[in-house]
Amino acid sequence: MTVDPVLAVVIVSYECRELLDRCLASLFANLDVDPGRREIFVVDNGSHDGTPEMVASKYPEVVLLPERDNLGFSVANNLALRRARSPFVLVLNPDTEVRGPIFAPLVRVFDEHPDVGMVGCRLVQADGQFDHAAKRSFPTIAGALGHFTGVGRREGSPHALAQYRVPTADESGPVDAINGAFMLMRKAALDDVGLFDEGYWLYMEDLDLCYRFHQHAWGVWYEPTVTVVHLKGGTSGRHRGVRQTVAFHRGMYRFYRKFYAPERAGVLNAVVYMGIGAKLVVSLARNVVGRQIEAAKRPAVPSTTA
Repeated sequence: MTVDPVLAVVIVSYECRELLDRCLASLFANLDVDPGRREIFVVDNGSHDGTPEMVASKYPEVVLLPERDNLGFSVANNLALRRARSPFVLVLNPDTEVRGPIFAPLVRVFDEHPDVGMVGCRLVQADGQFDHAAKRSFPTIAGALGHFTGVGRREGSPHALAQYRVPTADESGPVDAINGAFMLMRKAALDDVGLFDEGYWLYMEDLDLCYRFHQHAWGVWYEPTVTVVHLKGGTSGRHRGVRQTVAFHRGMYRFYRKFYAPERAGVLNAVVYMGIGAKLVVSLARNVVGRQIEAAKRPAVPSTTA
């Protein structure tokens, strides 16, 4: 007798063989769903470091979808999400590690709250510190200024400037948004809302999806009783490359233009767009310099020529 799957896990990878190996090993060691009732997808965005070969050889249960090019986060996730047959789907980053049961504790939230369509968990960094992106408020102009200038990250900062940093990591309940590193969703809700917006290549697509869940009257919930390690920057590095930096700021622009700009004055929108452009220039310069400094610190590779 064929048993229908209950959970689909979707992971998008790019040049992260070791991280993905650790992620999958932790997933298979802790995932509290019978093998016959789960679907595990890995969409590889054209890696050249042996990532797809590693998956194929070590994890035969995984449905591997290798792509020739880097399609980005949204497009790659959507490829697998369209194939998922399970009533629940988990979007998981390859730079995460699962340390305990995740499905049963979180699916209880859906059972107890029929209006909730998406659940996120407590994310901690490698050193155990809370990842503040695990539960977020939707961005505001004041909050963005506070975050990017660093003022909002200081202890005692006014809430208007510190809205990116939640007051507590231990309180469960509804939130504006959770992080794309770990998003457990009802497939029915996702079908209602729509998949990731493929106009985003990388960054902000998770915030966009959360916003659309709220627009469609589906709640987003943060549940700290489940903890997952998130190695922030594990797939992109400490300093973003040029393409990633441009994509981040283009995502900010797209999100604002899509959801906020239609209800705001043209002058204010122009100021916001100029601010995003100015920040892009600063970020590009900072990341280029940072990468150069890191490269200079690396030990020289001995020459093999005589």
